[in-house]
Parts: sequence; C-alpha cells; structure tokens
Amino acid sequence: MTAETVILDGNRVATDMKEALKGRINQLAGKGIIPCLATILVGGDPSSATYVKMKGNACKRLGIRSIRIELPEHTSTADLIAEIQKLNVDPSVHGILLQHPVPHHIDERAAFEAIGIEKDVDGVTTLGFAQNAFGFANFPSCTPAAILAIMDYYRISMEGKHAVVIGRSPILGKPVSMMLLNRNATVTTCHSKTANLEEMIRLADIVVAAVGKPKFVQGDWIKQGAVVLDAGYNEGNIGDVDYEACKERASAITPVPAGVGPVTIATLLKHTVDAAEKLA
Repeated sequence: MTAETVILDGNRVATDMKEALKGRINQLAGKGIIPCLATILVGGDPSSATYVKMKGNACKRLGIRSIRIELPEHTSTADLIAEIQKLNVDPSVHGILLQHPVPHHIDERAAFEAIGIEKDVDGVTTLGFAQNAFGFANFPSCTPAAILAIMDYYRISMEGKHAVVIGRSPILGKPVSMMLLNRNATVTTCHSKTANLEEMIRLADIVVAAVGKPKFVQGDWIKQGAVVLDAGYNEGNIGDVDYEACKERASAITPVPAGVGPVTIATLLKHTVDAAEKLA
C-alpha cells in the first residue's frame, strides 16, 4: 500500500449520514409522525435473518419504527403479495423491504413489483429502476446509492473516468452502471460471459466489484491509482476483491467489512425518512 492510498471508511460515512437524519426525524416527531420501515422475511435463511436483525437494530438506534414480518418457508407468491398489499395501504408504514432471496418457489419479481413505488425504499421495482436510469429516482437501489455516497463523501470525481462494473444484477450491477453514467463516467458493465475480463478491469479508473465471489478481483488486475469499491460480502467477512493485493495499487479502496455495507443500511434509513417526509 502506498502512502497515498485512501481507505474509504464506510462506518465514518454511515455515521455522518445517520447524524444528518436525527434532526429530520425529530421534526417529523413534532408532527406526530414516526418513520416506519416494514421488513418481510420469508423462510428461515440464517444470513437473511441476520441482515433483517441488523436493519431493525439500526432503525431502533435512530428512532425509526421497525416492523418485522416473518412468513414460513411454504408461503405462496399470492400470500406474500397479499402481505405486501396490506403494507401498501397502511399509512403508518413508509418503507417496505422484502429481504432477498426468497424461497425458490416464489416469483420474486412479482413480489417486488407489488411494492408501491412511494414505499419502494430499496429500489427494487421496475418503475424505480426506470426512474433511476433517467436520473430522477426518489429511492435508487441502496447499495448503488451507497457506492456513490462514499465517492461523494471522499470527493472522488466520476466525470470523464472509465468505470468498470463487474456484475449485472438488477439491484446492484445494472443500477450502479446507470448512476455512474448519469454522473458522466464512461461505463463498461462486465459479467460472467465477458471475454478478456482481466484486461477490461486493467483499463478502469474506477472498479466496482459486485460479482459475489470471494477475492475474485486480483491485485495485478488493478491499474495503478484506480479507485476500488467492493460491494461483495462473502462468508468470513471477505469481499469480492483481494483487498491486501488490490490496495497496493489502488489510490482508494473500500474494506470489507466496514466499507459499502454500513452505508447501504444508512441509505435505507435515509430513504425511509425521505418517504415519511413525502407522505407527511
């Protein structure tokens, strides 16, 4: 690691984001409104349960009301959608989060689409995706929004830079590509079928790793001085990049943990407060 390498501290960014929300939450409380996030967990996946618990605790610490709805593994798509529709019409609920993934027999896309756009605080609907692509989404997908929030916090310019995004999921790779494009970066979106992936990454000024494979991005794939944003989280607190090797070349890099993850949760809380203000 060179002396100039900046470790992009997600905990620091998230703390400042949450501090900025406290006054807004107090203002809403003065109007008798408590921002409320409803989280739906289907089945007993332990990792998903942990994520839901973390989000609930984050809400509690900030004074945001958290509703946790747990549904059994055998829940049908129709029953899940019915639960979502109840939350859509509940005026006390401002944000709805369906924890991904759901059991395989459920039509996850249909369930996501059932979430009302004004409560889609995780940016999972196709309408939210389209609004994000056009640059005016109220609630862009939380992890892509977190990545840009980190870059903005550390004043890392995107304009004119070549960004390589590894991954094309509808809630991470695709939306972050569009958000970078809207900020005047030149964007290459790579995936499992991309030929010469290593060479593509070597051309990048900005690398966003969202591939879901531990230590997938190797240090010698990184151009000297590139910015590396690791959106991966794998078993054992390991990201999608080989952190120790990549930070030797990077000008700035996010660690895992304490990088993109905490800012993603802070973004979810911010979107919930935004939604409460819009519905007030």
